[in-house]
Amino acid sequence: MIPAAFDYDVAESVEHAVGLLGGDPDAKALAGGHSLVPALKLRIARPSKLVDIGRLSDLAYVKDAGTHVAIGALTRHAAVQADPLLQEHCPIVSTTAAGIGDPQVRHRGTIGGSLAHGDPASDLPAVMLALGAEMVVVGSGGERTVAAGDFFTGVFETAVVAGELLTEIRVPKLGGSTGWSYVKYHRRAQDWATVGVAVLVQRDNGSAKGATVALVNMAGTPVRASAVEEAVANGASPADAGDHAADGTTPSDDTAASAEFRKHLARVLTKRALAEAMA
Repeated sequence: MIPAAFDYDVAESVEHAVGLLGGDPDAKALAGGHSLVPALKLRIARPSKLVDIGRLSDLAYVKDAGTHVAIGALTRHAAVQADPLLQEHCPIVSTTAAGIGDPQVRHRGTIGGSLAHGDPASDLPAVMLALGAEMVVVGSGGERTVAAGDFFTGVFETAVVAGELLTEIRVPKLGGSTGWSYVKYHRRAQDWATVGVAVLVQRDNGSAKGATVALVNMAGTPVRASAVEEAVANGASPADAGDHAADGTTPSDDTAASAEFRKHLARVLTKRALAEAMA
């Protein structure tokens, strides 16, 4: 299909972008376009204006920020995948980026665009939720920081409101005692995850002291599998803890899978991810 008509502006700075977005409540920011452009073609999204931020090179970076790693919102997935700082300190992020779409998507799509799009089938939002990452958002009133647990508010909805721009993602550095895993099921490499599971495990002498588990496509936003986390804290094995992965979730029925199949996948994938993270 052909997108509905819209105006187009190119932002020359973050401040310029915020001003353009703030001047039109129906405006959308355009970065790599791999999330927004398909929605435009299907007319799921009908913005009155696109503000192109793709040329803001100062938002493409990965930096050591002491206790955390700072990632610029316009950093391409391929750059996140290849970055040695993330590979050393937060490898679950670089590994997850390596599995997004195909090479074309990874070389154009950006981490900020993926997160700000708020797609419950996207990989990185659940990883950020499991990590307890923070998002830096800039608007006309200045800069604010939003925890990942508060950032994703609904299907294709986030805490970024009209006139604001996501500029940075802050992920914690993982110590050597932290095991991690991200696994997903999808029918083709280019498909969104039917279900995905992000796991972080705090290990002590080969056993798990605690775990953080976040699920992809099991609700309208990425969700924590709190029943699994509680089971791990009580000493349950990966197999027993994984049986609780679907507890309290509300997956949808669609052409990719039924809700019941998604619940089955969540249990299977959580067991695998826990076992990998504990190993």
